Parts: sequence; C-alpha cells; structure tokens
Amino acid sequence: PTLTPAMETVPPAVDLVLGASACCLACVFTNPLEVVKTRLQLQGELQARGTYPRLYRGFVASVVAVARADGLCGLQKGLAAGLLYQGLMNGVRFYCYSLACQAGLSQQPGGTVVAGAVAGALGAFVGSPAYLVKTQLQAQTVAAMAVGHQHHHQSLLGALETIWRQQGLAGLWRGVGGAVPRVMVGSAAQLATFASAKAWVQERQWLPEDSWLVALAGGMISSVAVVAVMTPFDVVSTRLYNQPVDGAGRGKLYGGLADCLVKIWRQEGPLALYKGLGPVYLRLGPHTILSMLFWDELRKLARRGQHQGS
Repeated sequence: PTLTPAMETVPPAVDLVLGASACCLACVFTNPLEVVKTRLQLQGELQARGTYPRLYRGFVASVVAVARADGLCGLQKGLAAGLLYQGLMNGVRFYCYSLACQAGLSQQPGGTVVAGAVAGALGAFVGSPAYLVKTQLQAQTVAAMAVGHQHHHQSLLGALETIWRQQGLAGLWRGVGGAVPRVMVGSAAQLATFASAKAWVQERQWLPEDSWLVALAGGMISSVAVVAVMTPFDVVSTRLYNQPVDGAGRGKLYGGLADCLVKIWRQEGPLALYKGLGPVYLRLGPHTILSMLFWDELRKLARRGQHQGS
C-alpha cells in the first residue's frame, strides 16, 4: 500500500502519543476479555484433554466464573499493568512505524509488513515487564478456581519489586522470547492488513471517504488476520510469562518459545495452541478495531490542527 496523506503529515512524536492513547482507551474496554483469555490459556497446562476439570468453559461461562470467584472488580484484574503495557508497547510501535513510513519504507514491496514487524518487536521488548506482571496478576484467583502457577502479587508495583528483588533485572524480561514474535506477527498483520483493507474499502466507494466507518471496516478485516496468526503465540506467551521459576530465575516448565510450542503440541494436542480463541478474537478483534479507529480519528484531528496552525 502507498503512503497515506495521514502518514506524511503527522510527526512520529505525535503518533507516539496518539497510538499510546488510542490503545489505552481500547484497553479499558477489553481488559475483562484479557482476564478470561489468560485463565482459558492456562487451564489444563501440559495435561491431555479430558484429564483435568474444566473450571472455565467457553467465554460467557468463564466471565461468570471469574465474577463469582473474584467479584465484578476481578474482571478488571491487572488493568494498571495492562494500561502500562499498552502505553509503552504501542507508543514505541506507532512511533517506529511512523518513522519507517516517513523514511519511505512503506512504498517498497512488503515494506509495510517489515515496518510493522520491527516496530512491534521493539514495542514488545519495551513493554515486556508490564505484560509479565499483567499475566501473573490476571491468573491469580481463589484456590478453588486457580489455573496455572499462582504468584500471589498484591499490586503492579509490588509485583515489579518482588521480581526485581528475587530475579534481578533479567527477571523482569523473562518470557520476552515469546512476546516479541507474538507482537511481531500480530503487528505486521494488523498494520499491513489495516492499510490494505482501508484502501480496498475506499476504492469500492461504499462509504464516504473521510468517514470513521472506513477505519471501522478496515479494522474488522484486519482483526481476523491478526487473530489467526497471533493466537498460538499468545498461548505460548501466557505460559512463558506465568510459569514458576527456580532459584536461578529459569522457567521450571519451559525452556523457551520452541520448547513451549513442542510441549503443548505433544502433551495437549495441536488444538491447544488455539485455547481461548473466542476471547482472543473478542479481545483482539474489538481492540484492533477500536485502536485503529481511535488512532485514525486522532490523526485526522492532529492533521486538522496542523492545517489550522499553518
């Protein structure tokens, strides 16, 4: 896809603020889905299907189960960590993507995908400690409903301090090997398909060119691609972040991305890599749609402000 006028006129620093703000706004609405998704992905960890009690069954029943166990506030577990992650990850991601587009990379064949992947990888690396804590906080619940290892953190800052004290600086970036590919494939799919889908919708002239519905339609198409490629990495990422560690800070269950993929495939079956697919789509779908829609609309406002100022 060619450079859009939006990409040419909005400075990368503005994109950093707009991207982070848009995704934090979306996060407030989609965090309960993230809690449910985390529980579903940890359920039956390294156990064959049918050999463990299914405490969480499907999306609606899981929402009810979380609310019963942790109260309605339990559906917003890890929100502070989620907002910190979205702000850090997407601020960096949109800034780098905007820089790449300004440099003309998106005009090269496959340039949008490369820019999206690299921007996503950098964003995931920067935001990794926040995602680590978010996963661990969202997995925590009463003993009767617990799935996966329970870390017993009290808060975002308390968790960061505990990990720092017990495992050092490296401990805060534990599991980053699963997060970087997760966001790389998702970011590349999201940014590339959003630009292409939006252009395709505009070409059809079904909707007014400057309408927010164009961004909405682009986001809806984009979200399907994102979920298809991202879910297996999402499951692996949740497992790597939540696993218990030994005294040396090494994971007790998985050695890394490849080891985790192989163990899940062998012990739980290939379908386990799509555990929590419903909430993943319901979270990533609206999150992709809302983030891209907010980002698109905020950029329009920023451009109008620039034109008025000049």
